[in-house]
Amino acid sequence: MINTPRRHFLRHSAAVTVGFFGLEQYLSAAAPTIEPWGPLLKDPHRIADLPDGFSFRVLSRTGDRMKDGYQVPGQPDGMAAFPAEDGKVVLVRNHEIGHAYGELGPFKDNSKLPKNFDPSLCYDPGGGEVPPFVGGTSNLVFDPTTGETETQFLSLLGTDRNCAGGPTPWGTWITCEEPADTVSEIGQKHGYCFEVPATTKTGLTKPVPLKAMGRFRHEAVAVHPDSGTVYLTEDRGDGMIYRFLPNVPGKLEEGGKLQALKILDRDSADTRNWPADEVEFPKRQRFKVEWIDLDEIEAPLDDLRLRGVEAGAARFSRGEGMWYGSPEQIGDEAIYWCCTDGGKVQQGQIFRYFPSPLEGQPGEKNQPGEFELFLEPNDTDLLTKGDNICIAPSGDLIICEDAKGINSIRGVTPEGEFYTIASNGMNGSEFCGACFSPDGNWLFVNIQSPGITLAITGPWRESTNTSA
Repeated sequence: MINTPRRHFLRHSAAVTVGFFGLEQYLSAAAPTIEPWGPLLKDPHRIADLPDGFSFRVLSRTGDRMKDGYQVPGQPDGMAAFPAEDGKVVLVRNHEIGHAYGELGPFKDNSKLPKNFDPSLCYDPGGGEVPPFVGGTSNLVFDPTTGETETQFLSLLGTDRNCAGGPTPWGTWITCEEPADTVSEIGQKHGYCFEVPATTKTGLTKPVPLKAMGRFRHEAVAVHPDSGTVYLTEDRGDGMIYRFLPNVPGKLEEGGKLQALKILDRDSADTRNWPADEVEFPKRQRFKVEWIDLDEIEAPLDDLRLRGVEAGAARFSRGEGMWYGSPEQIGDEAIYWCCTDGGKVQQGQIFRYFPSPLEGQPGEKNQPGEFELFLEPNDTDLLTKGDNICIAPSGDLIICEDAKGINSIRGVTPEGEFYTIASNGMNGSEFCGACFSPDGNWLFVNIQSPGITLAITGPWRESTNTSA
């Protein structure tokens, strides 16, 4: 094993400022890499290659029988972990199933709903010769003391290609539909967010689209715990970053205001740094922002982003994973998000937003939030097509890759050092849904195809030193 100095857990912003100082060298030269636990070892089972001392458990496979009698749907994607009673952990897991891939749904025959199934529990139940939509979410209850799955069940049904989403501070998962131009044969519109309780109680959530959060190609969300503000990404090459100010924090179904991020004091609103861009968007330079109110957010022409950019909103390239970082985790407070094909070589960017002390409140314009392009490696050996992200207890960014070929789970330290946690030893499918258990001992992740959920454990604290 290669020994590296232990990094102290950063607890205040001054420490973060010092910790990220080393990133400046990274930005002007080749990024430093480390092997906190040594190199990856080939998995004899050909599922996930991990460092020495780490191991994984397969918690769930597509097709497994669940407690409700249905089968685990395919295409697991975005996911989050929540504390539950008796020390258990609830995973709420997306299933990115489009209407054309209904055979991956939870039923033996997905061309119709099961006999005696309540159609009000399926957002788009179809009808006649029209099959139901079978995308949605499932809940998995995990026992960290045994490392075993206790139960799992279907928790949302009838949605379309639920890619990512995000956890809320009040114990729910917001799951996001990606297609924004889909209207089913029965007239049901898709392209919304839905809220799912992180419960251990078996049963489906009645699907209620959060229409005030807009209809566009949703990808992920992050929620500010104090204000209840929801930030949203859009998976389009010319997309925007959105903010939703709820009328009642914690009660998203009661509506609110949808806005888009605008950069102040900069002529160009393009952050993508694509090869043809004439004006480069700089790295590690903070810009003050303003949030533009949006109208006609149902966007029947799928043009919400186009109208927003015309009004001055910033343009981002395929916003995907998003995560809130608390002061306890990173020494400051920030919202991180991945732009999967941004950057000069179109292999990905990571941005972060620092909320205003008066986020969404009167007086915010006098103390506006700021954002910056945090990482743009332009080096496919370090990071390729970053997608889902989360923040480890150590404060490191954990990034799932979604690229052709070998996909890995990468880590980035506050000092700007890259390392690899795992690589897919099975096939070329993406890792997705990375998230840590509340105690920080388990990293949960999905391999989307053939559809398995893993729990990875090992000597995390030997490197991150998060314990006192």
